[in-house]
Amino acid sequence: MSIKIYELAYDRKSITPGILHFGVGNFHRAHQAYYTNLLLTYPDQKNWGICGAMILEKDEYVFRRLKKQDCCYGLTVYGRSGKDEYYRIGSIVELFWGIENPTAIIDKVADTSTKIITLTITEGGYNLDKKTRKFDFSNENILYDLKLPEKPRTVFGYVAAGLRKRMAANAGPVTILSCDNLPHNGDVCRDSFMSFFEKADMQLYNWAKNNVSFPNSMVDRITPATLEEDIPKLYAKNGHEDLVPVYCEDFVQWVIEDKFLAGRPAWERAGVEFTDDVSKYEAMKLGIVNSTHQMLSFPAFFAGYRRVDEAVADERIATYLRQYMDLDVTPYLSPPPNTDLEVYKTTFMERLKNKEVSDQLSRLCFDAANKIPVFMIPTLKAMLEANADMKRIAFLVAAYRLYLRSDKDERGVSYKIDDPGLLETDQILINSGNPLDFIGLSCFSGVNLGSSNNFIEWYLKYCNDIESKGVLSTMEELIGEL
Repeated sequence: MSIKIYELAYDRKSITPGILHFGVGNFHRAHQAYYTNLLLTYPDQKNWGICGAMILEKDEYVFRRLKKQDCCYGLTVYGRSGKDEYYRIGSIVELFWGIENPTAIIDKVADTSTKIITLTITEGGYNLDKKTRKFDFSNENILYDLKLPEKPRTVFGYVAAGLRKRMAANAGPVTILSCDNLPHNGDVCRDSFMSFFEKADMQLYNWAKNNVSFPNSMVDRITPATLEEDIPKLYAKNGHEDLVPVYCEDFVQWVIEDKFLAGRPAWERAGVEFTDDVSKYEAMKLGIVNSTHQMLSFPAFFAGYRRVDEAVADERIATYLRQYMDLDVTPYLSPPPNTDLEVYKTTFMERLKNKEVSDQLSRLCFDAANKIPVFMIPTLKAMLEANADMKRIAFLVAAYRLYLRSDKDERGVSYKIDDPGLLETDQILINSGNPLDFIGLSCFSGVNLGSSNNFIEWYLKYCNDIESKGVLSTMEELIGEL
């Protein structure tokens, strides 16, 4: 199969960093760095290179390898129609590892040339209590950063330390842009950082009120983790040796609230959408994409599937997902201007079937206790308020319960549960023989599932049916009950 090659089309020596990014993972490198790479070909955009900040111990592996390649890497884009592309990405022009050089990152926050601080720190990175959705000051790393601000461990500590210097040097305002999958991610980002600032330094808190903006944004691109065995496959595909290659799908979207205090790149030239209100885009993506991923995760994994494309090739699963989108999500969405929801849903199902970028179902199951409050609760609230039929939601919750109570799937294959957001009190509820105890899990605390007799009736039925008949047989009955 042929592949179109796009080598660097600009002189990296002429690029200066105007963006500091925390969390240089695969998604950032396939998304924001990709868009910025396209933009840097314009002569008037040379001051919008990216400086990467990696602050975790586990970041060393990628950090060392990126540094060996002068922070360049390859991005292989697999098209749904078989038209594949390779991009040499050079938009990350500086890179620091906080464990090795925290001062460099702090100084970069303070640098007047840094106009935007971007983040991909995952949903859990905003340090919110699952019940209250408020900033969690009991986190030991947060407590450490409050006591020893000159040696930070968290993104909040790094940014606070840098902004203190920025404030003292009168280096001007800055924008902090969340690029994580969260509803109203800019608002969440603002609340988390401002809560930390208020506790750490009232002078900084008061300065930040007028000198830091937090735009909302919506991001989308399926970007699997790159495994060691993927590296030679990617080399065979694109002909470029690379220690840390990335691959992704051809679909990409980035919508940003246009609220920048110190200027911004002209990302719209590379296809980014700017708007005054991101909320409709967020709701559409969270409802159609993120929550549907969750609906797929436990049932397909427990049925014995391991890859998303394989699972969605099962017509029962594909029908179940489409029914969920059509009946449980769409009625409560108000789509953005010039958006056809039917096309959006059909495109998403095509994306799930793309074999070349198929995700591992285990990754969709991972950290569900932190994902469910973000991805599922908005839809659940809307359904409960409308007194809607909860059967598909009940099926998912029943499948989640069985997944957490087991160590082998229905094909007898062993697995380990990786759900770090579960609390000790959650484990007691999981182990209980009473299925109704399970809906008291902390991840469901944002919604009262027990208030719906419809949900309870279907949930108890599916708890029994999945154990006695199996996931897919139960699903067959579910999709036929329209």
